[in-house]
Order: sequence, then structure tokens, then C-alpha cells
Amino acid sequence: MASLRALAPSLTRITIAGAVGAALHIGQGDKNLVDAKAVEFSRAVLDQTEVDGEVISCEGPKDNAPAFMNREKVGTRKGPKVEFVVDPVDGTTATAKGRKDAISALACAPAGCLQVLPDDGYYFKVATDWNSIGKISLDMSIEEIVTTVADQKCLPLENFTVIMLERERHERILKSLRKLGVRIILLPDGDIAGAVVACIPDSGVDLLLGAGAGPEATIAATAVKCLGGTMLVNVWRDKKDDAARLDRLKDVGVNVDKTYNEKELAKGNELVFAASGVTKGELLDGVRFTSTGATVYSLCARLPSGTVEKSETILHFKEHPVYRTVDLNGHPHRNQKRF
Repeated sequence: MASLRALAPSLTRITIAGAVGAALHIGQGDKNLVDAKAVEFSRAVLDQTEVDGEVISCEGPKDNAPAFMNREKVGTRKGPKVEFVVDPVDGTTATAKGRKDAISALACAPAGCLQVLPDDGYYFKVATDWNSIGKISLDMSIEEIVTTVADQKCLPLENFTVIMLERERHERILKSLRKLGVRIILLPDGDIAGAVVACIPDSGVDLLLGAGAGPEATIAATAVKCLGGTMLVNVWRDKKDDAARLDRLKDVGVNVDKTYNEKELAKGNELVFAASGVTKGELLDGVRFTSTGATVYSLCARLPSGTVEKSETILHFKEHPVYRTVDLNGHPHRNQKRF
């Protein structure tokens, strides 16, 4: 199979499309509209991408939100055989409400390399940089994890920053963190960006903690592996879970007592992670509409090289095969429903 290296720019174009589609409806309060346009634009670019691809998972179907179909075939079918886990908008609610930290993201690998945890309940996730590889486990308490990572980074707790989703299920974790005296960044929605930024040296964020959805765990694990960091994931037990949840997970092959790491969720040494900012956040700036189109900020990380690229893409909508359906003020043409 040809290296994924040559595909990396094309894969970034997919997340750029998702970001632009989502950003058209920032703050309008309609989550389904945000998802629908992000999926529509992402699919249009995927259809032009020189791969024989399959979307093995896409965040959204659980909530009956617009999404790629399970095992949807994508690409021109003339390139390498690859699989995708796609989240056209990680932070749909944040986008709909005009809040920070929404991104469009995907993971890509040769077929058979990505393991996706079912979108059924939540999974506890820890992510940080290379300093703590082999030093932390999910058998440790929150306090032990934080102090171990801080020690490995040679940081006093008052200079240590944890990022996590702002959720009721995290109240106990939040109390523990505040007692430790660390800095805390609370994400309104979407935890992929938090995992990625925690693995980037000198980002100002040291550790991701908290429970989130399964498909996002695989996308984040791909990024973490490309960045040389570490990520641990296991099944989150919640008092609100229905009694049959663990049995359902076991039936589809999930080891409910196992801690998965980035190497198990993203196997092999040919991986690409791509993300583009929808709204301004800790990882990426948001889409900026201009008089002729939009400016989009993206990040792409890949193996085996470990290359990380940050880019600024300037789009001109008028003649573009995807964005020509958007007027020069950044709004969809009222009578235009399809490309």
C-alpha cells in the first residue's frame, strides 16, 4: 500500500470542509443544522479524495444526529484502501451556542488498524505527553495520576493544568482537582482537542481527564500516538447506565475490565490525524469568514515520521467545487440545497 504521507493534505481538506460547514451556523442554536452541513461538506470532499475508503465510525448516530452511515464507502475507490473514524464536529453544542473549542477531526489508517469503542455510554480517558509513558495507570486515583504526571514534567501543582469536559458526572473529579490546587480548563463540549493539546509540548495544558464518547477516543488516540504521547481508556461505570450496557459491550467484543491504550486503539505505524478549528479554542483558532471566502486553521499529525503540521488555509468560495454554494458573506444560498 502506498504511504499515507502523500494523502495527508487531502485528509486535512476533509476537516477543513467540516469546519466551514459547521461554522456557517455558529450561535444559531440548531445542533442538527451544524452537524448536517458539516457532514455534507465533509462528504463532498471525501468523494473527491483518491482513496478506497470506508467510514467505520462517525459520532452522531446514537443521538439521531446527521452523520456518515456506518461502513459508508467513501473516496474515488482508486487509491489506497483505508478506514476513517470521523467526527465532523466535535463540539456540536458548543458550535450551536457560539462557544469555544469546537473542531472537525478524523483519524485515518490502513484497513483493520483502528479499533472503535461502541458509542454506548462513556469511557474514562487520560492523555498526556511522552514524559508519563509507562508511569500512570487507571488503577491510580485522580490525585496519584495528577501528581505523577506533574512529577514527570517537573512541574509544581500550582503550575499544572488539567483540561476536562464540564459535566455533572465529573463533579467528584473536579473537587479532587481543586483540592490539589491545579489549574483547570473546562471544555463546554468535545474532548478530542483536549487530548491533543495535552500532548503538545509547551501548550500550557498538561493532562486530559474525564469521561467521553467512544469514537472520539479512537480519533484522540490516533493523534496522541502520532504526537508520541500516552492515552489510557477504559469503560466508565455510571449510576445512570442501564443494567444491560455492560452485556451489550461484551457482546461486541469490548473487554469491560481492560484499560486500552493508544497503541491498541490505533494500531500500526501508518496513521494520520487531522483537525480544523470551528470555533476558537485551546488547540486551534476558529473559522474566519472573509469577503471572498474563509480562513481555516488546521493541524495534521502523522506516522511513521511523527511530523506535525499546522496550517492556515485561505479559501475562495466563488469557483470552489464545494464552497461555491456559499455566498461571499459566508452564508449558504437560500435556494441551494445540494452541491
